[in-house]
Amino acid sequence: MSSEPQAPTAGGPEPSPAAASVQTGPDRGVAAAVSTAALATAAPRRLVWALGGVALLALLLSGLLWDRLSNLQEQLARQSADSGASAAEARALARQAQTQERELAARQAVLEARLGEVALQRTQLDELMQSLSRSRDENLVVDIESSVRLAQQQAQLTGSVEPLLAALRTAEQRVQRVPQARLAPLQRALARDMARIKATPVADTPTLLARLDELVGLADELPLANAVAVRPAPAQDAAAQVPATPEGLLAGWRRTLMMALDELRGLVRVSRIDHPEAVLLTPEQSFFVRENVKLLLLNARLGLLAHQPDAARADLKKAAAALDKYFDASSRRTRTAVGLLQQTLEQMKTLELPRVDDTLAALTTAAAGR
Repeated sequence: MSSEPQAPTAGGPEPSPAAASVQTGPDRGVAAAVSTAALATAAPRRLVWALGGVALLALLLSGLLWDRLSNLQEQLARQSADSGASAAEARALARQAQTQERELAARQAVLEARLGEVALQRTQLDELMQSLSRSRDENLVVDIESSVRLAQQQAQLTGSVEPLLAALRTAEQRVQRVPQARLAPLQRALARDMARIKATPVADTPTLLARLDELVGLADELPLANAVAVRPAPAQDAAAQVPATPEGLLAGWRRTLMMALDELRGLVRVSRIDHPEAVLLTPEQSFFVRENVKLLLLNARLGLLAHQPDAARADLKKAAAALDKYFDASSRRTRTAVGLLQQTLEQMKTLELPRVDDTLAALTTAAAGR
């Protein structure tokens, strides 16, 4: 700024008396006063310009903000519309989802009910299958037991083990086709019984029948315990052949004397008597004793033909007891008959058919379900 005084502007305020007095002072004081006045006038102008710039800037900013706000409002309006549409769509989707959820819940309830029915039917089916399986096994056990018992009766009637072996083989095949653990003991029992039956020797029935026929023939020739020994009759022509000389007559008298002594000795016998009733038999009783022995032997023969070894052995034992009681044990024929009886009894032991006790016990255990 210059230190020269400025003239007052038109329309401006007139200088005050203080200013005039200042101007009239010395130059240094005047310059200071002018500077102070100039500064005082320039400050409001800058302030005004600053305020005006600030206002203009604020106006520009306000316009920009208004434009931005308008854009934001439009954007918000669009977003609000989009949000409303989305909300409407979401509500529609929610309603659709609720509807589908209800349908799914209904379907799930139906499926659960059907699943429960299927589970119940499966349980019933399992029980039915187990019942059928048990019934099949029980029927199999009953059939095998009946067939084995029938085959055992046939074997006893025919005297052959072939029906019993055939029944056991069939039973073993039927058990093998049924994979049941509880039937394994039955299978082992069938195998053991078949092995024992195959190892059993077969008796010679025709030989036994021939021996019994021989014993029946010997029964009439066996001497009883009270029988008197039959002595040979003296020759009638022995006296005729003796010459009529003194030596011949002496020999004849000696022979006659010896015969008389023999007859006297035969009148009295000393022997051991184990069965007194055997000695006291009358001739009629002796006949019935022989016939009874023959009947016992014939009954044993019939029992052998009928495949009843127990009855045949019982009759043979009775016949052996009768021979020992009523017949002469020192006689050769009696000893022969007793030996034949003992041999027949020994061979008849092999007539006993092997029993299938193991199989029957296993069948009983399987039928009981153990």
